[in-house]
Amino acid sequence: MSTMTALRAQAAAARSAAAGSASTTSPGTVLPRDRPESPEVRFRSQLRAKKVLRDEQEWYEVTGYASAFEQGYEMYDFYGPYTEIVSHGAADATLAADPEVVFRFNHGGTPMAGTRNQRLQLWADDAGLGQRAWLNPKRADVQLLIQALEDDDVREQSFMFRITSGQWSPDYTEYRINSFDLDRGDVGPVTYGANPHTSVSARAGDFLASIPNLPPLMAREAYQRLAQRTDLAVPPPLHTPPPVAPATARTAPASPAQGRSIAMLRTQLLVSADDDR
Repeated sequence: MSTMTALRAQAAAARSAAAGSASTTSPGTVLPRDRPESPEVRFRSQLRAKKVLRDEQEWYEVTGYASAFEQGYEMYDFYGPYTEIVSHGAADATLAADPEVVFRFNHGGTPMAGTRNQRLQLWADDAGLGQRAWLNPKRADVQLLIQALEDDDVREQSFMFRITSGQWSPDYTEYRINSFDLDRGDVGPVTYGANPHTSVSARAGDFLASIPNLPPLMAREAYQRLAQRTDLAVPPPLHTPPPVAPATARTAPASPAQGRSIAMLRTQLLVSADDDR
């Protein structure tokens, strides 16, 4: 098994072992450990902007999809990686309730449109959660956004929402968002939007991927901090270990922790390689 496959299997086994807790098995809203109740989820989306005449005034009409249904993306929780999917129909209830939602760039700044003034239209279809916004071309922030869209510097979408119903697959490798609430949330373009990486637990995936390229000083600090933890169990060997090196080889310092994670092993190897230069 590859390292990521092993991590996913270990994480799923840990969730299954903890299945007696309310955080993984209670009905209704069942959130993964460390999963924010009001997350930001980002998706690649073809954004289109054009000038239109509406109510005898010119507007920039921006259209795209803020969410994609039935498309898995990787997330991390307390136990490790898992796949998350927004179910088809997850937006039906909130759209029927006529939520108040605003349109803005990167979830910040002054709203450019909103459902309250009827300049933001939302819908759900087989593809996902769609949006159409009418933006005032006289605004400087709107002009900058349109220029970024035309230059293809911004081409992805995101939306903020609250999970109202979700559940784990029987093997705890996949989490489905069955229903979400958009009221008081927002939709709009974002700079980076492939996968959600906004909660601390979600960013764990970025950390694992960055370990081989950590600067030596940061690698040593990460190794020392991980060595102080006592909750890191020794992972099962993925293959037969190589023969012991001759006595002349340098021996790595022993860790005071009870075990080492894959992240610790990666960091230790990086520190050792730097010292050998």
